[in-house]
Amino acid sequence: MFAIIISLLKVTAVRLSIIYTVIFGVLAVGIVFYMTGATVNVLREQYQVSIDEEVTGLARIYRSGGINLLIKILDRRARAPGANLYVVTNPQGQIVAGNVPRMQNGIMRKVGWTNRPFIYERYDDQSDKEHRAVARVLEVPNGMHILVGRDVSEYEGFREIVGRGFKLALGTMVAFGLLTWFFVGRRALKRIDQVSKSSQRILGGDKSERLPVTGTHDEFDRLSENLNHMLDQINHLDDGVKQMSDNIAHDLKTPITRLRNKAEEAFSLEKKPQEQQEKIADIIDDCDGIVKTFDALLMISRVESGSTVAKMETLNASDILNDVYELYEALVEDEGKQLKLELALPETLCVMGNGELLSQAISNLLDNAIKYGGEQIALIGEVIDDQLAIKIIDNGTGIVEEDRTRVIDRFVRLDKSRNMTGNGLGLSLVKAISEMHKSKFKLLGNDPGLVATLEIPVLVQ
Repeated sequence: MFAIIISLLKVTAVRLSIIYTVIFGVLAVGIVFYMTGATVNVLREQYQVSIDEEVTGLARIYRSGGINLLIKILDRRARAPGANLYVVTNPQGQIVAGNVPRMQNGIMRKVGWTNRPFIYERYDDQSDKEHRAVARVLEVPNGMHILVGRDVSEYEGFREIVGRGFKLALGTMVAFGLLTWFFVGRRALKRIDQVSKSSQRILGGDKSERLPVTGTHDEFDRLSENLNHMLDQINHLDDGVKQMSDNIAHDLKTPITRLRNKAEEAFSLEKKPQEQQEKIADIIDDCDGIVKTFDALLMISRVESGSTVAKMETLNASDILNDVYELYEALVEDEGKQLKLELALPETLCVMGNGELLSQAISNLLDNAIKYGGEQIALIGEVIDDQLAIKIIDNGTGIVEEDRTRVIDRFVRLDKSRNMTGNGLGLSLVKAISEMHKSKFKLLGNDPGLVATLEIPVLVQ
């Protein structure tokens, strides 16, 4: 049991419950004591005012009629229902008149207000309960003392009622607090144990294991959902690394083997310098191609990992498209094709992104259109549903629908492109750049040809 309590106290929710309960309890105690004291003081002040007024009236009666009239008035008032306390004592301290047979010793000796409530007895009182009162004692010229008081059982009873209510409320609060700590802490410990067991299975190599989500949408569920999303991303990246390693081993094996064969052939042409130089030049070209492949892979990895190289800033959409068009216009003409720019954008339309990477993505799409597209290529910029839509359209043979998803993967090259230069990483880089910009990258048919579209969120103007 003690171990369970210790483990519960380690749970943040339980510790917070204890802290809140203690704070609430202290505040409740303070408020109850303040309200009780304030109420009792108000009642006591009312009693004192009432007694002072009555003493003033009795003083006028004494001055006008003397001690005999005063005693008669006191005797008549003492017999009235719900009367105050009236006591008259002679100079020797003996009670000669009033409605109190006995009271606490020493009360009549001191003139003025009693310091605290005193005990007294009533006539015909059959109960064993003590009666308390506050009073004011005055002395008349013949040495007699007169006491006028008020029973304080009313506010003493009020204090007792408040005390019992406070004890009941405090006990109930503590009981419910303990129950809350038990159930909340037990539930929290159960959820933590589930997370711990799932974590152990994940560390043991079970990549399909995920942290439990109960559907209550509490902080545990939100934490589990975020961690599960992180695990999905890790698995996705891990699968990507494995796939990339396999693809590198498969796709680079041929050019490296070819490179080795050319090197051996060049070595055998030692007596033919001209042919040897040509072979060495071919080797250098093949090396450049391999370097470009690794550069592309490195760029994709940097973009997918959110590298600081990809600094985001506000970019003017028209400026980006105009710069890419000016760069490729002459290149397309050299290939005997035509590049057309169509912009239906406000001059101030801006997006948040990395200018170098966005230009690289558009350039990769234009390169593919030049290599595999038809004679007509269009670079279009327009706004669709608060998105900047950048389209590269050609009228070539296009890509069949079942290959449009696969061709985006790394090192994937369709049969018709096998005899052309390339490494199968261009569209993979476009996809990575698109995901970094939280945009959409789609390949659609143009009948004939292909429509490659980047949809980037537009900044609010």
